Amino acid sequence: MAENRAAAYTEGVPCWVDAQLSDVEAGRRFYGELFGWTFEDRPEVPGSCWARREGEAVAGLARKTDGRLPTVWTVYFATPDAEGLADRIHAAGGQVVTTPVPLADLGTSALVTDPEGAVFGLWEPAGHPGFGRRHETGTFVWAELYARDTEAANVFYGELFHEALFGPDAEPDFGRAPVSEVFPAEMPPHFLVHFGVDDCEAVLGTVSRLGGRIQAPPFETSYGRVAVVTDNQGASFAVLERLNQTER
Repeated sequence: MAENRAAAYTEGVPCWVDAQLSDVEAGRRFYGELFGWTFEDRPEVPGSCWARREGEAVAGLARKTDGRLPTVWTVYFATPDAEGLADRIHAAGGQVVTTPVPLADLGTSALVTDPEGAVFGLWEPAGHPGFGRRHETGTFVWAELYARDTEAANVFYGELFHEALFGPDAEPDFGRAPVSEVFPAEMPPHFLVHFGVDDCEAVLGTVSRLGGRIQAPPFETSYGRVAVVTDNQGASFAVLERLNQTER
């Protein structure tokens, strides 16, 4: 069910995800079959497209502007003031990777890191509030931060996004865990985007058939059954089977 997006995405709420890929057409084929997405070209950013599910925007795919850049999924957090939030992040020990830039009439985006170097995005909406659907099969359901120091991460994000995490109406869509809980200890801190699936184990066969790779077989978490995979270009993401999923 679509929702009142602008009202839902208060500051600190994950509101969008995109993948930076070398081959967007290959990405369309992979994710179209995996999640049943259809695609709409976005002229504002040449080579990019929006993925849609049941007509609503659920993610973006974009062509990397430099082949040396990583092939990754990025989660964006909503904010009414991207420039002000970027300043607060810098003051708290994070870094501003790309300063806030307007994207046509859609909104303003920026890329930043936390003090450990985990990259995430900021999105100040204008014409594009964010996800049209979420918390459903084939859409964003969760983002997990894998950190070296989870206590420090809790302090940083708790101060940055206090209302979204701890306010009276908070329904957080991201958690924090040690890198070593799932990944090799040398893995850099990072956010892992999770997409909803009906059967975690069953979808892994499709990932493999489409040329993807299984990084971590299904394991139990407090928020559901998860497996970590890469697509056929190396972008990591997770699939999450969550009982009693609630649309919010």
